[in-house]
Amino acid sequence: MDVLTAHARTWIEASASAPTVRALDAIYAQLAEEVSRRGPACWASGRCCNFAKTGHRLYCTGLEAAYTVVRLERPPSEGDLRSARERGGCPLQVRNLCGAHSIRPMGCRVYFCDKSATEWQRDLSERTLGAIRDLHDAHAIPYVYAEWGQLLEALSPLVRAES
Repeated sequence: MDVLTAHARTWIEASASAPTVRALDAIYAQLAEEVSRRGPACWASGRCCNFAKTGHRLYCTGLEAAYTVVRLERPPSEGDLRSARERGGCPLQVRNLCGAHSIRPMGCRVYFCDKSATEWQRDLSERTLGAIRDLHDAHAIPYVYAEWGQLLEALSPLVRAES
């Protein structure tokens, strides 16, 4: 059993814990305030969700991925995940928009195609990731920082089975 599968159930349970959710929501709210002050441009082009074409990969923590997956109306199917992997994009992208915008992980919240955002994105991302790491430690949640698609592949079958 790999490390993602080993911790998946714990992340799902933590993502339903009110104190953990409040703490993560507070981190995301602080991040939103800081991003708003910067005012980066977003063209809703969907490029940020097409990882292969933009030359980046999305990483997040297991807790963040679980937070997203358990709140989806329909977790991605195996076919959705396979198709996204083959095209190099996100299985939650719907046309050019994020199908999980309000519940997306930190990496999505801080990434903008706007080239003028590059410097402050790095700093804000590192500070926010530190706060998320502290949340994991404070609530004794296993901390794993991994690629988004791999986390979705570990979590989605468990959430689908519970639906």
